[in-house]
Amino acid sequence: MEPQDQSISADEIALYDRQIRLWGVKAQEKIRSANILLITFKALANEIAKNLVLAGVRSLTIIDDATATEEDLGAQFFLTADCVGQNRAQAAVPAIREMNPRVKVFADASSVATKPPDFFGQFDVTIATELDFSMYNTINAACRIAGRSFYAAGLHGFYGFVFSDLIQHDFVIERAKSNVPSATQETPTRRILNISIKKNESGKLIEMVTKREVYSPMLLANTSPLPEEITRLPRRKKQVTPLLSCLRALWEFQKLSQGRLPAESHQDLVLFTKLARDAHQELRLDISTLDETFLRTFLQNLGSELSPVAAFLGGRLAQDVINVLGGREHPLQNLLLHDAERNCPVYALHPFFPMEMGNQMPAIPPVANPIPLNGQPGAGPL
Repeated sequence: MEPQDQSISADEIALYDRQIRLWGVKAQEKIRSANILLITFKALANEIAKNLVLAGVRSLTIIDDATATEEDLGAQFFLTADCVGQNRAQAAVPAIREMNPRVKVFADASSVATKPPDFFGQFDVTIATELDFSMYNTINAACRIAGRSFYAAGLHGFYGFVFSDLIQHDFVIERAKSNVPSATQETPTRRILNISIKKNESGKLIEMVTKREVYSPMLLANTSPLPEEITRLPRRKKQVTPLLSCLRALWEFQKLSQGRLPAESHQDLVLFTKLARDAHQELRLDISTLDETFLRTFLQNLGSELSPVAAFLGGRLAQDVINVLGGREHPLQNLLLHDAERNCPVYALHPFFPMEMGNQMPAIPPVANPIPLNGQPGAGPL
């Protein structure tokens, strides 16, 4: 990578004035030095790219080997009719650059499956969208090897998800000084490392609290139970969206069918329904909350793109990336779901929740002995 000048210029301070007021100059300096990788350039990735480029990241690299079609024009604002027949990433780059000429934008028209694991080490954050579960896992494993943050996201009409694996992330929040001592261990995955005191402009005492979150890779999160604070209360269990079970069923279906989505055939519908009910029972949820109406609606939405949902999910993911780069605010931990008929819950999914012994946190082992991305998908150990 090229050497990076960390100091922010007066022109940049003027350009990013509003966001610097929100998260400060130091955070903006970290954002402007970040190199981001974005995989698959469809409606959701359009929104992610827009928000990150306007925020002023250093570079954005887009990987997509697909050709733009007329169908892409329905939910993507970086493409025009003239782009049909061109590579989807390459066709979008000129319009993205116009939004913020200070950001370097690159297009890679090759398949992400051809990239070796060390390819992902050159990026601070990798965001994989609209892939099958095996490819998500393989990229996640490569990012863990490199010690880099990973996000996965997908859009299916009124439904969608964002998953984050930051491995281990430290961040700082500001809050009014409290007279009540803070617990060192706030959650099974988050603990306080340090608290310092300062005075604000009005003379009030403010606590600068440094916290640490630890994460699980997607492969483990996908088979993990719901947090105890949900499962121990029948009312909260009934509020869990059946979208969680349907996503797990979809990813299992893709593993069994070489990555494709369920078709309208009787065989596919029977298999998907069984997988969804199995996932629901594994999560110890009331089977009555997974009815035929929801299953039918979810299947009808598969593969479709809706601009409002893409805008919400893309904005939420991009904001989390900005917070993570700047080291401010609580990051997403670790699965956000978009269900149009319910709120957008976030579930912290981890394979186990050992409570602290002293100051020990749950340990997630690092990835070892990865396979090349062009090997057998999903075969690399985590």
